[in-house]
Amino acid sequence: MNIAEMQREPTVETLRAGTIDMKLEVIVIPVSDVDRAKRFYGDLGWRLDLDYTAGDDFRVIQFTPPGSGCSVIFGKNVTTAAPGSVRGLHLIVSDIQAARDELLRRGIGISEPFHDAGGIFHHASAEGLVSGPNPQRKSYASYASFSDPDGNGWVLQEVTARLTGHIEAGDTSFTPELTNVVRRAEADAVLVAGGNFL
Repeated sequence: MNIAEMQREPTVETLRAGTIDMKLEVIVIPVSDVDRAKRFYGDLGWRLDLDYTAGDDFRVIQFTPPGSGCSVIFGKNVTTAAPGSVRGLHLIVSDIQAARDELLRRGIGISEPFHDAGGIFHHASAEGLVSGPNPQRKSYASYASFSDPDGNGWVLQEVTARLTGHIEAGDTSFTPELTNVVRRAEADAVLVAGGNFL
């Protein structure tokens, strides 16, 4: 197969589907001390994919969390962002307590589990946050947070059932607030598709 064929094949396939896949593959994390960051992300139990240096002015390190299709990159001269300025990076786990316990065993400082009183997503500030996991352990509703040595912020989010844009009647996997929002959006989409604009 030549290069022209390789470039053409995905285009034909995506045109048939009506959309082009855009998969998040890499997130760049700004750090101040590359070796310290390498130790930290290694201590998380993440797979080291790459540690590449070119001269004295460029170094790139890539780690991939277990089970993730997306990796993180940091290093020297890979971003102009301020070290520690990235917040709200979410790591999806099936059991918030087990994941938290694993990080604690690895020596990682992590918050107690928490949930948001609003039932949709957590607030950036402590306002609206309630200690402990969601009492009914609804999917997408329980969190715990930690930071790397520079202060880049990570959030564990418990997901036990995937939200697909439609929630069947009787499905109690999600908070009532999230269920209502999804069903309202679905109803609006049906109205728009039918030509009835609100």
